Amino acid sequence: MLDDLDRPLGLDRTEQPEGGRKPLWSVGAVVAMTVAAGGAWLAAQQGVGLSGLGQQAPGGEPEARASIQPLPPPAPPAPQVQVQQAAPEAAQPGQQGEIENGVRVIRGGGAAGPAIIRVPDGAAAPLAPAPDARLVEKSRFGLLPKRGKDGATPAQVYARPRPAVTAPRIAIIIGGMGLNDVATQSAISRLPAAVTLAFAPYGAHLESLAGSAREAGHEILLQAPMEPFDNADSPGPHVIPAGDAPRAEDELHWQMSRMVGYFGVINYLGGKLTADRESVSALMAEFSRRGLNYVDDGSSPQSLAGEAAAEKGVNFLKVDVRIDETRKPEAIDAALIKLENLARQNGVAVGFASGLTMTSERIANYLADIRRGGVVLAPVSAAFAGDKR
Repeated sequence: MLDDLDRPLGLDRTEQPEGGRKPLWSVGAVVAMTVAAGGAWLAAQQGVGLSGLGQQAPGGEPEARASIQPLPPPAPPAPQVQVQQAAPEAAQPGQQGEIENGVRVIRGGGAAGPAIIRVPDGAAAPLAPAPDARLVEKSRFGLLPKRGKDGATPAQVYARPRPAVTAPRIAIIIGGMGLNDVATQSAISRLPAAVTLAFAPYGAHLESLAGSAREAGHEILLQAPMEPFDNADSPGPHVIPAGDAPRAEDELHWQMSRMVGYFGVINYLGGKLTADRESVSALMAEFSRRGLNYVDDGSSPQSLAGEAAAEKGVNFLKVDVRIDETRKPEAIDAALIKLENLARQNGVAVGFASGLTMTSERIANYLADIRRGGVVLAPVSAAFAGDKR
């Protein structure tokens, strides 16, 4: 299949003799030898040797002149067909869209003609460099995000550029990034750049992996561990507690200092904290002061985060579908179809999934052909309603 794709695109340009024909250089040699031999024979018939060609023969007899002209230069090779770089799109009426070797091939339904190759946009628009000096401040833990004096915010500057699309949109967040280097690198490389990655504040190479994700075009979130109802479920140290404002502020600042370049925060657990009105209000006040967006992962039905965000002026979004809550391939596929249907109904839908390799693979397979359903993938930053970034 690779040869069939390469040859019409002009990528396989190695000259091979066809049908027993000689290469151009051997044809020129034969022509030159033939002309030279013909000149020698004609000169001999006139009593002239090769050394006497071009001189008058004795007795005034006429002479023949055989000039040997250099061969014309070979014709330039045919121009190569350029591959059109474009985001994958739905086949038009009367066309067939197929995925072959990761490339969409659209073949015309009428008269035979060249295939149109549309290559998915691998070269994502680069994100703004991080840290932006306007948007950080030093603390005893390290650099923390803040609003710039010019009004710029991390939510504005660090988010992926908003796509100009009117089709129904789905946004997908992959959490647990940074906890496992191999799984994180796999998600960064396998998933489209429009997928948002959420990094937990643990991991030995967190800052480096977060930077790699942004270099690949993925916008990132801080996945902040918060106190759950059952302390046995605590994910690790530095969890933001409920009902202890000074300690909550310290733990939040520690988490925030672990990396740079995130445009917002999403909770990890936090059922107890987000159900406590005073605690969640203090959290949202801090996000508002620092110019960060907030995403509720949808794991706690008692969460008051939406109300508190509205009170404090924080841009808020809630996940619609938890994609791999049941970690079976068929359940993940069904959740993705549910997400797609919600996007058609509401214009936009947000899904959240863990960073498990199996989940990432199912999502990557689904996204490879998403536009057949008339739905497009967008970064989660573009899913906020009434964006106050």
